[in-house]
Amino acid sequence: MILGKKIADYLRLIKFSHSIFALPFAFTSALIAAEGIPSLHQVFWITVAMLGGRSGAMGMNRIIDRKIDALNPRTKDRELPRGVVKSGEALGFTIFAFALLVLAAYQLNPLCLQLSPLVVLVLVTYSYTKRFTWLCHLVLGIALSLAPIGAWIAVTGTFDGRILILSLAIIFWVAGFDILYGLQDVDFDRQYGIYSIPKVFGIGPSLWIARIFHCITIGLLFTMISIFNLSVFYGTGIVIATSLLLYEHVLVRPDDLSKLNMAFFNMNGYISVTVFVFTLIDYLV
Repeated sequence: MILGKKIADYLRLIKFSHSIFALPFAFTSALIAAEGIPSLHQVFWITVAMLGGRSGAMGMNRIIDRKIDALNPRTKDRELPRGVVKSGEALGFTIFAFALLVLAAYQLNPLCLQLSPLVVLVLVTYSYTKRFTWLCHLVLGIALSLAPIGAWIAVTGTFDGRILILSLAIIFWVAGFDILYGLQDVDFDRQYGIYSIPKVFGIGPSLWIARIFHCITIGLLFTMISIFNLSVFYGTGIVIATSLLLYEHVLVRPDDLSKLNMAFFNMNGYISVTVFVFTLIDYLV
């Protein structure tokens, strides 16, 4: 019973449910790289690498931001500020998660292993960027955009510049919804000197920046049709994803941020899963 509660505390600490954002895009990349279904070995270790990398990144983010989180009314009840999870415990969990990432890279191929320290460095660095640049949203996008690059290398053992189209799409997708999420903290950021696009530009302009970013995302996702010779099934998935993104922006208005959490979690989860499912259908059919 105590063990189960502690595991639940760790999962809440890293918002494990949010793994749904990046994992489907890694699998999408793996499908394209394999031009079909990758091997079970590859799927398993890609999954381990993704969960390890994301868990480690979130664990480190919580450790680095624990003092800021304690001051913010929105985040003061997180596990570290409340003392439910101790900093030392969170650090041990983070090291274990990053070790899983490295182990998975070792199991996949030599290039994955060689690049794994660089991946860890990027994942750790993101947490500091909000202290000195409002471009932190794009840095978060870069961190998550490593997922399709890593999955491609995991399947092929080599790097191919074409997969950067999907990575760029993810950078602007993530940066866009992170800007929306940051609207909740605009007053806090101004008071405590935290950098963000909402703090620098205000709520209205930030919404437009997020919309522009998401338009870029959709354009890049459609570009992949010709680059990878994808069919109408993939295209249908992107049309649905576009509709979901439009609905996400309908939910969030300058004078009403009450539906922000639903826009952040539900819509973005649906978008990543939709792109993956229709890419899978494309290769199955």
